[in-house]
Amino acid sequence: MATSRKSSGSSKTTLVSPQSYLKSARLKGSPTGKKIAHFFVLGAGQKSLAEKFAKKWAPNWQKESLAKSKRDVIHAVGSAGPVWIFSWEPQKGPVSHDGSFEDHAYGWHRDQLGSALSMLKAYQVDSLVIEFLSTGEDTERGAFVGLDMGAYTFRGTREQKEFADLPNLWLLKKNGSKTVEINKQLLTEAMLEARAVNLARHLVNTPPNEINPKTYSEFISREFSKLSGTTVDVWNEKKMRDEKMRLMLAVGQGAEHPPCLVHIRYRPKNNKAKPLAFVGKGITFDSGGLDIKPSSGMRWMKKDMGGSATIAGLAWWAISSDYPAPLDFYLAIAENSVDGKSFRPGDVIEARNGLKVEIHNTDAEGRLVLADALDVAVTAKGKDEPEMVINAATLTGACRVAVGAEIGGLFSNHDPLAKALHQAGAETSDFNWQLPLFSKYASTFSTPFGDLVNATDGFGGAITAALFLEKFVKQKPWAHLDIYAWADKASGALNSMGGNGQAVQCLIQFLKSKTIQL
Repeated sequence: MATSRKSSGSSKTTLVSPQSYLKSARLKGSPTGKKIAHFFVLGAGQKSLAEKFAKKWAPNWQKESLAKSKRDVIHAVGSAGPVWIFSWEPQKGPVSHDGSFEDHAYGWHRDQLGSALSMLKAYQVDSLVIEFLSTGEDTERGAFVGLDMGAYTFRGTREQKEFADLPNLWLLKKNGSKTVEINKQLLTEAMLEARAVNLARHLVNTPPNEINPKTYSEFISREFSKLSGTTVDVWNEKKMRDEKMRLMLAVGQGAEHPPCLVHIRYRPKNNKAKPLAFVGKGITFDSGGLDIKPSSGMRWMKKDMGGSATIAGLAWWAISSDYPAPLDFYLAIAENSVDGKSFRPGDVIEARNGLKVEIHNTDAEGRLVLADALDVAVTAKGKDEPEMVINAATLTGACRVAVGAEIGGLFSNHDPLAKALHQAGAETSDFNWQLPLFSKYASTFSTPFGDLVNATDGFGGAITAALFLEKFVKQKPWAHLDIYAWADKASGALNSMGGNGQAVQCLIQFLKSKTIQL
């Protein structure tokens, strides 16, 4: 029997949007004083300059060894302060998968400069000068995004003391011996992309006692309703009952705060094209429900809303960038809790599309909230009918077993769409890999008590989860990204463990380069 209880929420909220370190950068002049660090970013074919800079900046005992170094990153601390020299060259020789998982200029510079920025904090310098020497746009964009990603900290953002421990920043560029201006448009675009990633990271990092269906939906309404061309509609419990979203309601019925569906609708002026629809799984905390997780499996389940965080980050970028085409973003938000009202194994629940789903495992709840939300997306009528739908979700541990934490699992019923998403991931080093929608595995959904079960035993768990979702897209061109959304340790531009913004950069690049015809 359900019992009354006091709210577990906190009076303090960390639901704020991270800002941009790059926004304060000076684009001309040079700092005064002695506590100055330097980053030198060398363009392709400029690697010989690394020797020159090493001899100039390294301490005497290190000059010779660093000048002979073949490394892509050289770091030294001399009397003038710390210096990093970045001189990456594309890999030569045989590669696999058409080079999809090799370093690219964008991803390499993003990770290297973001990592160096986090290491720089130990030196407590007052100023950082970054000089780009005959660099191209991919290198500069990667460096800019990496700097903003490396500057983000959860505590700094939540305490609204962002960048307090970072030096004043100068960005300078030379082509040969000629000083040229930094590309301001490129810088602005990179700032928007990085802030989108950091927004997704921050939402995932927020503690589950502070982010729940109520506070999450309120944050989205507050942040997005003021953006041009945008409306935010929050479907509350009553509206969801009217819409027969019984699967999503069942998942959230044991929680203090009921589930909700958040719809961010973006319509730029003078564009009559069909919208693209994006759907994100937003389980703000996943206990597993009555099929409760062990403590080791529950510890980081605040990240189970990582798919919705990815879609929120993408939405913020698209709207802030004045994306030229109409877009719809749906966040399926619920908390999967243990209570006398919680849904049970053995329950048979009718989905919004009419399919009767027998619950085999209450810890396979993400596909249930996505099922109803996908049906909302694909059944939009008239001018709101979507051209395609893409969902992102921290859906299965089986996918992590298959491809690891840094590669998203990609499933699609439309090969051109899958190819475009894979290419976008390769170009941004935000990787994914297509796995098969092997239809024979759907036979394991059979049950005498309904149309299908929500989970199956045995192998291929990521595939069967995707096959379940496919039953709710009405044969629309569709792709499903099964992501981890979490970094288990600091790596590259991610300066600590926590939310990693997985798939945000991939989806941004997909939208920027969308050329496929459906």
